[in-house]
Amino acid sequence: MAAGNYDDEEDHPPLLQTSYHNLTGTVWTALAHFIAGVIGSGVLSLAWSVAQLGWIAGPLCVVVIALFALVSAFLISDVYVYTNPSNGCTTRNHSFLQAVHNILGYKNGLVCGCLVFFSLFKTGVVYVITSAICMRAIMQSNCFHKEGHDAACEFEHKYYMLMFGIIQIIASQIPNIFHTKWLSIIAAIMSFTYSSIGIGLGLAQVIEQGEIKGSVNGISTTNPTQKVWLVAQAIGDIAFSFSFSLILLEIQSTLKTPPSQKVTMKKTSTIAVFITASFYLCCGASGYAAFGDLTPGNLLTGFGFYEPYWLVDFGNACIVLHLVGGYQIYSQTLFALVERWYTDKYPGSILTRDIPNIKVSFWPEFRLTRLRLCFRTTYVVLTVAVAVLFPYFNEVLAFSGSIIFWPLTIYFPVEMYFVHKKVVPWSGKWIVLRLYSSFCLFVTVFTLVGSLQGLIAKRFA
Repeated sequence: MAAGNYDDEEDHPPLLQTSYHNLTGTVWTALAHFIAGVIGSGVLSLAWSVAQLGWIAGPLCVVVIALFALVSAFLISDVYVYTNPSNGCTTRNHSFLQAVHNILGYKNGLVCGCLVFFSLFKTGVVYVITSAICMRAIMQSNCFHKEGHDAACEFEHKYYMLMFGIIQIIASQIPNIFHTKWLSIIAAIMSFTYSSIGIGLGLAQVIEQGEIKGSVNGISTTNPTQKVWLVAQAIGDIAFSFSFSLILLEIQSTLKTPPSQKVTMKKTSTIAVFITASFYLCCGASGYAAFGDLTPGNLLTGFGFYEPYWLVDFGNACIVLHLVGGYQIYSQTLFALVERWYTDKYPGSILTRDIPNIKVSFWPEFRLTRLRLCFRTTYVVLTVAVAVLFPYFNEVLAFSGSIIFWPLTIYFPVEMYFVHKKVVPWSGKWIVLRLYSSFCLFVTVFTLVGSLQGLIAKRFA
């Protein structure tokens, strides 16, 4: 690899550029990947989160966490291209984990690897839970419409988890994230659709009842300690809704130049965070305004809305379609990490050899290795198994968001930025980013304790 000190992609020697001439990613394709991976299962829990925090703290929390996420996105985009000061070699970091390993060293890379694998895995688990809840909600909605709102319309969610798992086993054989553009576009469209349905139904109910429900203090509880735990879970839910740091460099790797991939990614991140935060605020506010203290944990599956039943069904169907794509956006990142590591460590392994080309109906021929088939199938099975054991939507969201928000969204991006930009200790920039990181650590510990309490209480209730 050519040596030298290059500050941006366009300054790289020809050797580094040659393999990137065929990339076709733009702001819009990156935005589709981004939206597909971000506006997901968390959006419909935001009405519940706002309800716990109240009319002032709820929206403010969404805005603050969105700004934190945007700062993190900018810091991560800057480290896509890194020049090692010890040997002068310039490398491209195609994943978050690779960036941490190259910039912060082996030990940090090891810790980050554990967190990355946990984060990607828990996202898969959450998507399995949510898809099953939505499929069950469709059946319940039809049942309530036929039998009445007081009917005992109960359906076992495990079968829907298995159904989603079968779909993902097939979809997981897609080679890599470069081949998921069409899936991301569909997922992004579905995301906007069901978010808009949730907002529209909430606003319609507010207009029908002629009042805006809710209060400044949020939902009242008889026990102050319970209120503290619920606030912690609510913040954890919101943090989960903005957990996209792991897929940024993967998306940035798909972008064409010029303009530089860093510039395009920052533009994409700004647009995406603005759109995401706007939808989150609208969805959270409309749901809380419609239901007040009775706001359900999931806006479309908690049956605050019974009619029009066909629109509720359609919204839940859109969620399922989106989660099929969203699951792949995150899982492909993990697949790439594991398969790249195994191929480098065991280049002659029989698992890395191709299975003879497979041709299915109108699908084009594609390569399939034994490693891909075995590992990805096992991964999907494990996510489904954990989802079956812990099928608690809000509690799992809060726990998932709190345990990885600070290290992956705040700490590692800040530390990589310090090393990459050679930030001088105790300079103005260093102090601001240290305070920023410390504050987020405090919030993360608070939400982790609260969400863990909620998860344990729900599991052993």
